[in-house]
Amino acid sequence: MMWRPSLLLLLLLLRRGTQGKPSPDAGPHGQGRVHQTAPLSEAPHDDAHGNFQYDHEAFLGREVAKEFDQLSPEESRARLGRIVDRMDRAGDGDGWVSLAELRAWISHTQQRHIRDSVSAAWNTYDTDRDGRVGWEELRNATYGHYAPGEEFHDVEDAETYKKMLARDERRFRVADQDGDSMATREELTAFLHPEEFPHMRDIVIAETLEDLDKNKDGYVQVDEYIADLYSAEPGEEEPAWVQTEREQFRDFRDLNKDGRLDGSEVGHWVLPPAQDQPLVEANHLLHESDTDKDGRLSKAEILSNWNMFVGSQATNYGEDLTRHHDEL
Repeated sequence: MMWRPSLLLLLLLLRRGTQGKPSPDAGPHGQGRVHQTAPLSEAPHDDAHGNFQYDHEAFLGREVAKEFDQLSPEESRARLGRIVDRMDRAGDGDGWVSLAELRAWISHTQQRHIRDSVSAAWNTYDTDRDGRVGWEELRNATYGHYAPGEEFHDVEDAETYKKMLARDERRFRVADQDGDSMATREELTAFLHPEEFPHMRDIVIAETLEDLDKNKDGYVQVDEYIADLYSAEPGEEEPAWVQTEREQFRDFRDLNKDGRLDGSEVGHWVLPPAQDQPLVEANHLLHESDTDKDGRLSKAEILSNWNMFVGSQATNYGEDLTRHHDEL
């Protein structure tokens, strides 16, 4: 007896950030594979003109910042006070907010969309409702229940599915840091979003290499790199952007100039070094609010500069006036 949830399998294919050809409308430069750190906010960082929208979205996250925009100043300050208490409790609980605690909070808010996606998947995978997701649960929920030795006997491309299953099991074993074959929420998050976790870096690189390395020599040649971005039709002239990509491969991807990409170079490409944006913003908020310059923030210091941390109907009104004045 077997059931195979086709929708889940489709979701599996869609969620693979390091597998499959980028869509044509994703544009050149291999952006479909590159895991760039998202900005904390799309708003301009324009404190000089009294526009703190960037800071609000960085500190609260985009969706919560919208909620605060609708609050009265009194309620906004009160809720900020509760956040200050949470930041301190999550750290050392000494009554002050340190740079590290502020950075941790900003990082936490920016990860909310990832936690939400894991929460949405949790009940699908945790079929026995024991608060953990075992490998067997995840495998069965994703690929369907098969009797031993009958895996994918009823699908046309059984070998492809077997490879996908083996690949997911390998990723799961890396995410399962305590090796008990049971994933906590944190471990399932690492499985579903490996690009967010340093200990998953090697598996992201390995999966990318496997996708691109068609001749299985352990490297990505320039033609393999181009084939992932562009498939020529018979008689079609190669677009100019493809030649630009060949130059990108030669000048920027191939760091040791040996004509191919090894694992280290693939990692530098798909997981480029990123600025610690939460730390930069935490430093900014600390600098602007630390009135006694002791390198930490009291609750009073944060609340006295509340309109930089959070919004309200009053601060929105002030920003509208500022924009109107600038337009004049």
